[in-house]
Amino acid sequence: QVQLVESGGGLVQAGDSLRLSCAASGRSFSSYAMGWFRQAPGKEREFVAGISWNGGVKYDTEAVKGRFTTSRDNAKNTVYLQMSSLKPEDTAVYYCAAVSGTMPSLREREYRYWGQGTQVTVSS
Repeated sequence: QVQLVESGGGLVQAGDSLRLSCAASGRSFSSYAMGWFRQAPGKEREFVAGISWNGGVKYDTEAVKGRFTTSRDNAKNTVYLQMSSLKPEDTAVYYCAAVSGTMPSLREREYRYWGQGTQVTVSS
């Protein structure tokens, strides 16, 4: 069992930066690859970024490429999503999730554990 708690969301202006954190507790954090997803109002939840168990492999979507970076600190059982050059279309609830194994997945259904989400609102 893994419990995930996101933090760091908030209301910012377009062009600002935010760093989301996801703290994990429970079974060995380094046994899991991690993913970040988001869900905007009226839209389906979508994959944003993923990171392998040791941070060596990272995925992100075209919509955030060059602006968002994910990282992890296994000693602190925490994964991060650094977001810069934020746009109004980045407004969403952001979730972190854990998938068993070494590599992240783009598929939501493969993630076993989810955080409660943190709201990010970007004003124009």
